Amino acid sequence: MLYPIKLKAPLKDYLWGGTRLRDEYGKSGELEKVAESWELSCHKDGQSLILNGEAAGQTLSAYIEAQGRGILGPRGGKGEGFPILVKFIDAKDNLSVQVHPDNDYAWRVEGEPGKTEMWYVMDAEPGAQLIYGFKQEISREEFARRIADNTLLEVCRQVPVKKGDTFFIASGTLHAIGAGALICEIQQSSNTTYRVYDYGRKGADGKPRQLHIEKALAVTGREPLELRTEPVARLQGLVAGADIDLLASCEYFTVYHMTLRDEIRMAAPAESFQALTVLAGTVAIESETGTVELKKGETAFLPVGLGAYSLRGTGELLLSEA
Repeated sequence: MLYPIKLKAPLKDYLWGGTRLRDEYGKSGELEKVAESWELSCHKDGQSLILNGEAAGQTLSAYIEAQGRGILGPRGGKGEGFPILVKFIDAKDNLSVQVHPDNDYAWRVEGEPGKTEMWYVMDAEPGAQLIYGFKQEISREEFARRIADNTLLEVCRQVPVKKGDTFFIASGTLHAIGAGALICEIQQSSNTTYRVYDYGRKGADGKPRQLHIEKALAVTGREPLELRTEPVARLQGLVAGADIDLLASCEYFTVYHMTLRDEIRMAAPAESFQALTVLAGTVAIESETGTVELKKGETAFLPVGLGAYSLRGTGELLLSEA
């Protein structure tokens, strides 16, 4: 049966993480800190579990396999595996300066897709920043030299962030989330990351964390990028009862931000599944197969073929499609 599927996220305790996802968003478990919560994931490194309905207890991957890839739609099911990953990121400390490869390189070298992503800033402490590419164009030789002599940050573009900012991070973009930022990230379903600078930190084994310099040199774009933090389009008046912004649209995903004030009628598209991630408030998803309530910090998967549904409540949410 097709119905709105409420998900339980696998959690990650990377050394730079904090406790906001545990304390404010209900991401409880055995971890002392929760760096990432993989809200919608069929990746081998962390799979979402189904919490409701006849498939409760199964992974989302197992449900899709049982129902058939038709529930992903022609866009969602056009490639191998599951196309996107939605996660929360709590950066108590700076993340490493890093880069992700494109599809061609990643499939050839890593055996999985590349990684283009976008960030929605859920919250940010005063003074929080992120790194977004370079201040000016640099050569491959200068890039390598600055990695070697620990002067890379001098040429990185550091951007202040605030709640509501949106950043599109195409594959090949040097980047880093800075301390004090709480992020919702929508990305290709890939876990390939090449670190180039990590502030001299050591891992749990007491050794410096691995860098991936040669791979990073091969995939990083070294020209300055246009910076945009506003929505791509404001779709005010499109649906009575909600303000909707288009945050990002690319060949891998489309993401909308919605501020829900009243009940609105929706319909699952024929081209792609949808994911609803609640950032604030409480939202009920009502369809012919019943009602699913999502609180702050919860995510649901809506399969193709679900048909008409409504959203009821007040809150802030992201709607993601492949």
